[in-house]
Amino acid sequence: MRILVVEDDKVLADALSRALVQSAHAVDIVSTGEDADSALALAIYDLAILDIGLPGLSGLEVLKRLRSRKSTMPVLMLTAFDTMEDQVRGLDLGADDYLSKPFDLPVLEARVRALLRRGTQSTPYLDHGLLRFDTVGRRVFHDKKPLDLSPRELAVLELLLMREGRVVSKEQMVNHLYGWGDEVGANAIEVYVYRLRKKLEPLGCEIRTVRGMGYLMERDDGEN
Repeated sequence: MRILVVEDDKVLADALSRALVQSAHAVDIVSTGEDADSALALAIYDLAILDIGLPGLSGLEVLKRLRSRKSTMPVLMLTAFDTMEDQVRGLDLGADDYLSKPFDLPVLEARVRALLRRGTQSTPYLDHGLLRFDTVGRRVFHDKKPLDLSPRELAVLELLLMREGRVVSKEQMVNHLYGWGDEVGANAIEVYVYRLRKKLEPLGCEIRTVRGMGYLMERDDGEN
């Protein structure tokens, strides 16, 4: 998934980014409210982690503008102020969850997983025939047997399963798998899809190439 981290504390922002990248998320970082507002208006994200106390526009104002654009993207608010008033204001403006500083990274990662699940499906599993993707544990099973996939292979498979029956373009994959500062080789997506196919095709799971458009995993019932 592609996540925007809005945090003016560089040490904390870098720590959040490293933790999320290790879970195969693409992460962009901005440090001001104005930059956050611009990024959210121009790019598509699956989640924003938004600090309240920002230079310029506050996190609450950024959230207010986001919701005024009818965006339903999940937002996790961060604040150094542990008061009920701050929590109420953020939730009333459309925040999906709230976390007070200081916090443990495993707690934040669990909140992120819960919000991403809420924004994509009602259960923590993505099923395709005998294939099961555990979005909480970040594991894949076929007929209850674990598969060994790299973080990038997991991310590609997750995106294809989330959009089962629909074509996923290379551009969409790049946008969801890489952040702004990441260097993306010309054939990076093809390499990950090729490796994923080698592991899935012997199990009867096909990733179709739709020429000139992208990749597709058919629905289980055969519908496109």
